[in-house]
Amino acid sequence: MLSRRGIITLGAVSATGAAVHAVGVVRRGTAAAAEAPSKPFSRPLLVPKTAVPVHQSSTTDYYDMAIREASALILPGFRTWIFGYDGLFPGPTVRASVGRRVVIRQRNRLRRNVVVHLHGGLVAPEYDGHPADIIPPGYYRDYVYPNRQPSATLWYHDHSHRGEAEMVFYGLAGFYLLEDPWERGLNLPAGRYDIPLMLRDAHFDKRGQLVFAMDDRRRDTLLVNGRPQPFLDVYARRYRLRLLNGSNQRNFTLRLSDGAPMTVIASDGGLLPAPLRVAGVTLSPAERVDVVVDFGRYEPGTRVVLLNTAGTNGVTRNVMRFHVGRRVSDSSRVPDRLGQGFDLGSATVVRDVNLHMDPRSGQFFIDGRAFDMKRVDMKIRRGETEIWRVHNRDRLPETMHNLHLHGTHFQVLDRNGGPVAGHETGRKDTVAVPVGGNVRIKVRYDRHLGRYLYHCHLLDHSSMGMMAQAEIVG
Repeated sequence: MLSRRGIITLGAVSATGAAVHAVGVVRRGTAAAAEAPSKPFSRPLLVPKTAVPVHQSSTTDYYDMAIREASALILPGFRTWIFGYDGLFPGPTVRASVGRRVVIRQRNRLRRNVVVHLHGGLVAPEYDGHPADIIPPGYYRDYVYPNRQPSATLWYHDHSHRGEAEMVFYGLAGFYLLEDPWERGLNLPAGRYDIPLMLRDAHFDKRGQLVFAMDDRRRDTLLVNGRPQPFLDVYARRYRLRLLNGSNQRNFTLRLSDGAPMTVIASDGGLLPAPLRVAGVTLSPAERVDVVVDFGRYEPGTRVVLLNTAGTNGVTRNVMRFHVGRRVSDSSRVPDRLGQGFDLGSATVVRDVNLHMDPRSGQFFIDGRAFDMKRVDMKIRRGETEIWRVHNRDRLPETMHNLHLHGTHFQVLDRNGGPVAGHETGRKDTVAVPVGGNVRIKVRYDRHLGRYLYHCHLLDHSSMGMMAQAEIVG
């Protein structure tokens, strides 16, 4: 098997491993014990396992993962069948270093094609996870990540053709934390005080199994790192929380229950130039923001809830709870200056990008067309700065969209003509586009030639056609 570019390592894998089933016909689990439904804040947060390289050279860390079916303890009393990287939900966290290459061999032990995309990674097109670059069942593909970009909270997930919504929903997502030795000199909270939090929603049946339906409005169970409404024991000191909205469609507007401020230090693409104190943050699907919360302001024994004020009831409003313990020494800080500024310069090209859903067919379009991987929708000159005016042409409340660009980071200039604030002032790869409104972004592809996707990251929308591709030319 060769990729569409014919230069990717793609080989056969052994048939060993857990039994696999196609999505939609996964085995139904049975209750492990006659427990009551999970009470909010009754189970501890699980921090995803850190992946361990199978080999290290002077320049490269090598990993080997198996994409397979497994069971996960998500709801008490049930084993839920999932698709997972190494059978984990979420997948293992890859900790990479700026300037040090990572190669991940992804082995497909499912019975359907898979594709892996490093979201936010500035990588060559052949390693970006284009839907045409499949890993067939029983084969593997090597993904090469150079990590020549600012340190940031990235993530990896499935990007199969018309299947990414389903596959990510069933568990194919994990953190990729790109770190820089230089950043350690800032003395931000680190180690056990630096915690990735993947937030998402889900729909379960009475047997505790995930239920996928396109554009499903019944995903009313909130999960953090694969557990519903967990708690986290924290010391009375500063913590760095890496917040990722891993939902297919849900927005989160997050704040602390006592109204205390959070300090935003990073957005999708890395550190902001300076920290920003905010009352809360709003994340559309795939957006990330790193915040520092000072639990040292609380007395031991205090309990603080992370709220989703966009939720409509206690189930969708209460995300997780922090249990503040004893005071410990804390040498961390948040300096007045963090990263470098981000300015792409003057634009020479202006484009309009239109997002729209056809209510008659239920199909989703960019510029009036559904995705066709054989079609190039725009050609862009490498190194040339452009302004994209991104319009949401839909007006129904449920037709919010956002836009994610592969292969680059961009600046958000304004939304509906007004300035943006908070994490949206930093390097971005995903931006929310309001119902009936627009955003303007400044874009420059300055790395590689070739084809990259741009699409709505409400994955049900992209799976139903709201995706296009740009070709970067010399």
